[in-house]
Amino acid sequence: MTGPAPASLPDWAPGTVAVLATGAGAPHAIPVSTAVRTGPRTIALALALRRESLARLRADARCALTIVTDGDVAFTAHGRATIEAEPMTVSDRVAALRIDVETIQDHADERFVIDAGVRWHWTDDDAEHQDASIRAALASATTGGMR
Repeated sequence: MTGPAPASLPDWAPGTVAVLATGAGAPHAIPVSTAVRTGPRTIALALALRRESLARLRADARCALTIVTDGDVAFTAHGRATIEAEPMTVSDRVAALRIDVETIQDHADERFVIDAGVRWHWTDDDAEHQDASIRAALASATTGGMR
């Protein structure tokens, strides 16, 4: 029932929880809050330097990022990740990555409607501020600000 794959990535709200899947061994998936659309077929995100996902992407750059939100945004972006900054200037605890999207798998289906995505919030003000700073730096990637 789904239509053809979209030519470009849809938009999603800042801080939307996405699921990053990596290989380089058994499939491995983690939630991330920093994914931002930086172009029609590019996504930037940050991963903690200690994350196994970062080590896996060094070994095998192939990955998939799934986003499901309210308003019928449901897709998986398949592509290859490149480490752009390690660490980022805004936080010495994370690396900035760019995903060059090769295919977009649209999960929308006329037979159902997504009422809500994952609902979450920070319980630590400093962590919330740091997350917002990281996303802002990632969002400026098109002007060279991913550091």
